[in-house]
Amino acid sequence: MGDDGLSVSGPKTTRGAVIMLIVGLAATGYGAYDYTQQSNAVDDAVEVDATITELDVESTSTGSSTDVSYRPTVRFTYEHDGTTYESTNVFPSAISPNYGTESAARSVIEAYAVDESATAYVDPSDPNGAFLRSQTSNAPLVAVAVGLIFALVGGRSAIR
Repeated sequence: MGDDGLSVSGPKTTRGAVIMLIVGLAATGYGAYDYTQQSNAVDDAVEVDATITELDVESTSTGSSTDVSYRPTVRFTYEHDGTTYESTNVFPSAISPNYGTESAARSVIEAYAVDESATAYVDPSDPNGAFLRSQTSNAPLVAVAVGLIFALVGGRSAIR
């Protein structure tokens, strides 16, 4: 096969399996870290007044796939401890959730309007990262699940 390290014959099999294992462990670790961080941010958050400056829904497609997913996007300004900040976070997670339909993505931000006030939440230990929805997202858990699958397949292949 090609020179991608994932050949099923010869010495590249172990290398490809180890790469899958490492990628899987990295995705699992990052997803778990992000889920913990967002949970802490929700627990520690304080309310601040914010002004919505942009709202939209972006569509994304992956590779040659015809599947399209949608992600709500937002931009807002807020003040914390006398300093003005700007954020684009709907949820406290660094991994943004995607939705299967545009209407599902729009429903996440339907309560907000451009140039209107809103309540945002800011973790005092990270005032740059305010978010609009004081709830955790499951997106990091998806990264954990995908990472575990990669790690298990890679680990099993490496042992063989």
